[in-house]
Amino acid sequence: MRSSKNRPVGDDMRRIGGWAAAVLAGTFVFGIALFATVLGEYTEEGLAAADAVAFLQDHQIALHSWYIVTLIVFGLALVPVVLALHRRVGASSSLVRIATVFGLIWSGLVLGAGMIANVGVSAVAEAAENDAAAARSLWSALDAVQNGLGGGNEVVGGAWVLLISVAAFRAGSLPRPLNVLGAAAGVAGLVTVVPGLTAMELVFGLGLIAWFVGVAASLLRGGPGPSTRSRAERTATGPLPQS
Repeated sequence: MRSSKNRPVGDDMRRIGGWAAAVLAGTFVFGIALFATVLGEYTEEGLAAADAVAFLQDHQIALHSWYIVTLIVFGLALVPVVLALHRRVGASSSLVRIATVFGLIWSGLVLGAGMIANVGVSAVAEAAENDAAAARSLWSALDAVQNGLGGGNEVVGGAWVLLISVAAFRAGSLPRPLNVLGAAAGVAGLVTVVPGLTAMELVFGLGLIAWFVGVAASLLRGGPGPSTRSRAERTATGPLPQS
């Protein structure tokens, strides 16, 4: 049995990334379940600020849980997945490098949105006890900032998923159906920036649940990446003939 001391760094990164991808899928499932049940009223479009503040006061624990899991935990778990796919798909590829930058930016944006939202819930609830008008104004401001960073559109996340899926398709480093699914989810994320198409957020979320499950399975199962296959091919075919 190989000791952890002798295990290659890439193997550790692959395993960590695989488990982190499973966590990401779980955060989406948790978020959608809470969205469809306890928080259904709070997430309705056109919800008045006064109604939102009243709901927030009565459901602080649920909202804190929602933001912590779907934004903070998600943002933290996203980093090892981005790095594991960077290595798996091909770190030398320009497309992968660009995708990785988008993935890390997405993590930062989501974490920022989560920290703002988590603190904002308490701040609005405290303000509502003394000044209802101030609480409504504070909620409106925080909602706009939080949605702009990590909830109102999925452009950055869509760009990462689309680019890494295209790169993996070209390199053959992930299963082809998984790449097609990732590309479709990525496009759905990109079009959420268009007014009137925010409903595509749900398509993006559902697509990513399946995609992250597939990424987790692929990373945990292992297998050679592009560079490893190239070395194997060179070994099998021998050196190029000299002219």
